Amino acid sequence: MSATDAPLLKTPLNDLHVELGARMVPFAGYSMPVQYPSGLMAEHLHTRQAAGLFDVSHMGQLRLVGPDAAAAFETLMPVDVIDLPVGKQRYGLLLNDEGGIMDDLMFFNRGDDLFVIVNGACKVADIAHIQQKIGARCQVIPMPEMALLALQGPQAVTVLSKLAPGVEKLVFMTGGRFSIAGCDCFLTRSGYTGEDGFEISVPAAQAETLARALLAQPEVKPIGLGARNSLRLEAGLCLYGNDIDATTTPVQAGLNWAMQKVRRAGGARAGGFPGATKILAQLQGGAAAPATKRVGLVALERIPVRDHSELQDANGRRIGEVTSGLLGPSIDKPVAMGYVSMDCAALGTRINAIVRGKPVPMEVSAMPFVPTRYFRG
Repeated sequence: MSATDAPLLKTPLNDLHVELGARMVPFAGYSMPVQYPSGLMAEHLHTRQAAGLFDVSHMGQLRLVGPDAAAAFETLMPVDVIDLPVGKQRYGLLLNDEGGIMDDLMFFNRGDDLFVIVNGACKVADIAHIQQKIGARCQVIPMPEMALLALQGPQAVTVLSKLAPGVEKLVFMTGGRFSIAGCDCFLTRSGYTGEDGFEISVPAAQAETLARALLAQPEVKPIGLGARNSLRLEAGLCLYGNDIDATTTPVQAGLNWAMQKVRRAGGARAGGFPGATKILAQLQGGAAAPATKRVGLVALERIPVRDHSELQDANGRRIGEVTSGLLGPSIDKPVAMGYVSMDCAALGTRINAIVRGKPVPMEVSAMPFVPTRYFRG
């Protein structure tokens, strides 16, 4: 039996999704809810206005344990792992030897371990890669017994502080252990929507209890993959496999902010990660700069521009391709991300997307398309 013929896995909340009337679709090898009866638009806007609950249990969770764990993990990424304080979270990028992005991830220093969350479609390969590269220096412990929920939106903190007093003291990219509705949780104040919110790691056996307790709150509604995608695109956040992959470097993807100075040329621990020579040269610009760059795009006509649409300059020259695109529900405009030639990447540049054979005018625009509302204190 091939991998494509393998039966879909189910998250611990599968029965609850069905009970709530979700339309289930295959995603990253799992049966996942794409939307509920209210529909994508209503779910998206509810998350922007109140609080949405997402099942993201397809994601991979693992622990890195041992006194050398941070130094070892830092050899796989162009980010500062060693200096991350206890109680703080950071965005990371696993790279291949060519400097391409194998996956993007989040990692948290819990003091006794590094808690890592990787993308669902990549988790098997990621864990094998991490084990192979640094398994001799620290323990690499997968956590398949854990589920992952995300509560996102401006009222998320109101909801969660009723069930777990003290969470309101957390700021963006911090976290801690809390008991919520009798469930043993580790949560971080972070997410994938651009809104304030929380990601909650909970034992799979307690996931449904936690989800029902959250959904019992009047501010909370269940949200599917469809709205998760539209929310993250409005926030200018990359989707692995669409906007970044093993052929794109962090510089090409516009993720320079994720590479701290200590790992760059002149820094105390410069280089020492896969593809470092190439990436450090790209950071310097000039002849070493990548040929294309990820940009935000807003259509000047009310015509949605989808993934893989060709991008052309005013003379009809192919300059790139859309990697993510849809009608942004919050701003009621077609928005997209894509890669374009460096000479067309400046803000305000007018280009055309080809939709059903016809040009749709677009403008290179700043991201995020909707202002983020992370709580920084």
